[in-house]
Amino acid sequence: MSVFAIMGVAWFAFPEKGIGMGSITLRFPTYAEARTVEANMDIDSVLDNVEKSYEMNISGDMLDSLEFFKTYLTMNPNRITLPDDDYTYFDALFAALEKAETDTNVCRIMHYGDSQIELDRISSVLRQTLQEYFGGSGPSMIPAVQRIPSISVVQRASGGLTQYNVYGDSTTHRVSHKRYGVMTQMSQTAGESNVSFSTTSHSHSFEKVKEISQVAVLVGHNSEGFTVSLSSNNTLVGKQSLKADEGLNLIRWKLPENAKRGTITMKGNAEVYAVLLDGSNGVAVDNVPLRGCSGTVFTRINEAVMKESFKLLNTKMIILQFGGNRMPSISSVKAIPKYMEELENQIAYFRRVAPDATLLFIGPADMGKSSEGKIKTWTNLPALNDSLKAMALNNKVAYWDMFRVMGGEGSMAQWVKHNPPLAGPDYIHFTHSGAQKMGSALSKSLMTYYDFYKMREKLSAEEVYEFFHKDDKGEEGTGNQHLYNKYYFGK
Repeated sequence: MSVFAIMGVAWFAFPEKGIGMGSITLRFPTYAEARTVEANMDIDSVLDNVEKSYEMNISGDMLDSLEFFKTYLTMNPNRITLPDDDYTYFDALFAALEKAETDTNVCRIMHYGDSQIELDRISSVLRQTLQEYFGGSGPSMIPAVQRIPSISVVQRASGGLTQYNVYGDSTTHRVSHKRYGVMTQMSQTAGESNVSFSTTSHSHSFEKVKEISQVAVLVGHNSEGFTVSLSSNNTLVGKQSLKADEGLNLIRWKLPENAKRGTITMKGNAEVYAVLLDGSNGVAVDNVPLRGCSGTVFTRINEAVMKESFKLLNTKMIILQFGGNRMPSISSVKAIPKYMEELENQIAYFRRVAPDATLLFIGPADMGKSSEGKIKTWTNLPALNDSLKAMALNNKVAYWDMFRVMGGEGSMAQWVKHNPPLAGPDYIHFTHSGAQKMGSALSKSLMTYYDFYKMREKLSAEEVYEFFHKDDKGEEGTGNQHLYNKYYFGK
């Protein structure tokens, strides 16, 4: 009773704005705040609505289908937003994916992101979905030396391997020639070194990643007589020797049976850019997490190496998922335009080094932090998200608004409270369950565009164009891109 009495006095006597003590402010909730019941967002309802937004009632009527896709492309808040609402934006990608289904040349999708995609989260869901549709298997591309574990493969490295990274803390090794390669890191091998891998038993892994029927190593600047051999399931598959070469070489082995474990042994000097663990055809989705990165480091990588690598690897899509790590340094919306300029430089860079790749930018998730005793969205995060969307669309890059899909402002706190938790107690990162929800939503949005691509094969381009523009009144496009320009360079 004494404690409640003291609290009662504090409710009425404590200053509403708190008591300042140097850089610290002591606050006590007011009586009104204590009586306020916080409105909780129903995350299950949000996610259920996201799922339903991708569903099309199959009636067999072509006009009904066209109406669904028109509404989806222009109004669905959970869609991948296309620049100028150009519904042909993914056509080249889909054609490449279909070709890969029967071709021996694997079609690659590079997924670059911050720590939100570590452990192969989100990427693994997209990979599984696309491999189910278009064929393919395996955990895809991995570095020779893995700093961050993955749910999709187990790997180890030994011997004379020195790792160099384009991004990291003060302990990171860097090189002046900047030949880091497509995984933003490179391992220099000298003497003899080994890279071993095995299939995973992780509870959140998918089955397709355990089917490895093709292995490759991407190397460059190798010495004379540099040799690479592969053993799979304790049996030697093959050995290759290279002449001295300052360019790149992609050394491949097709396996007689799926590898449960394997070891790549290298002798001599070379730069090792990546190890590829794939199927014999189909799709590969490569997960490249950059912890703490805001997505502005790619222009530090040698363009010639990147361009040759993307061509050798048959890379047809590049996904950039960034924004959250820049949030703490954005004290006001005035700091946003500078970041947009930096990202525009990265997009221009990828257009130069991967001219055949379709680009997709994924914005940040909601991020929560404590403010006046409550977990709230970072103040400028909605403005940053809108700016990223404007930047991407104005640079002819598709954008997926993860912030809105997960529920928008205040949603992260509810994802943490969800049972089971869909996000961690740092109010920044998804749990495995939450990441799979996001990966599923992303996959379904992309595959909805594929469904439309397949439907358009039954119609002439003129019929589809006339239907989509039948209500136009002279405007350019039907999208709402102009709504986001208020934060984009002050427009």
